[in-house]
Amino acid sequence: MSAEFTRPESIEAAVEALGEAGDEGKLIAGGTALALMLRQRLIAPAVLISLDGIQRLTGVSSSADDIRIGAMTRLRQVEASPEVRRAIPALAAACGEVGNVRVRNQATLGGNLAEADYASDPPTVLLALDASVRAVSPAGERQIRLSDFFQGFYTTALGSGEILTEILIPRRPGTRRTAYAKYRSRSSEDRPCVGVAAVAAFEDGVCSELGVAVGAACETPRRIADVEALAVGQPLGESVIRDIAEGYADGIETLEDLRGSSWYRTEMIRVFVRRALEEVASVGR
Repeated sequence: MSAEFTRPESIEAAVEALGEAGDEGKLIAGGTALALMLRQRLIAPAVLISLDGIQRLTGVSSSADDIRIGAMTRLRQVEASPEVRRAIPALAAACGEVGNVRVRNQATLGGNLAEADYASDPPTVLLALDASVRAVSPAGERQIRLSDFFQGFYTTALGSGEILTEILIPRRPGTRRTAYAKYRSRSSEDRPCVGVAAVAAFEDGVCSELGVAVGAACETPRRIADVEALAVGQPLGESVIRDIAEGYADGIETLEDLRGSSWYRTEMIRVFVRRALEEVASVGR
């Protein structure tokens, strides 16, 4: 039996449609993942609710406090955004690493996050950036830190009837350096075996703030605050970088799949944390 298809033109109408459909309803963003699940008969919703007609959910904007990206903004738009490329180039780079250009022209940033695929690129960078998402439901609106958003394989903190509408990336005083290091173990268009994002701020050559996130190696992207703290208050030199890389390799319980064994992923975490940190340490030298 074919699903009913609806295309609301406002967030309020989408929330209402999702509420009426209940467990039988499914949201469509870009549809790149959902189409595969439908084709493989992994899901069979009675109602498909497309967010494609809601203009408020598309685009990149900025203020003194943050950069905001609408949930329906295509990955290719994020990749090419002058504001994103200037302020947070690692996010533009990560969006540019997803699949191929055909996928990026269709897939959305909000859909990418809501799917909570462990082997995806953008979530890792957004976690390192301390990003949050905004979600709307019949009960109102709330903001969820990305550190609380991902809860397991394909599982998020979004509740029943809740729609992700916006991604918020806080600005920081001074200059922030960012890097994303992706390791593919099979093909140039493959999803990552390991992805590492590093975000650092420096004052007079000393690291004042550091965020490091590792993705694709475990159920959800991970940060380890105690290990990040090793860099704060000193230059990001070779010994500090080595200690942080070792701390992440030791501190993450890795999974195994066709892209690599648990042991192999642990070794790649050690290598690619070091590479991402060396990149942010060398910028501006």
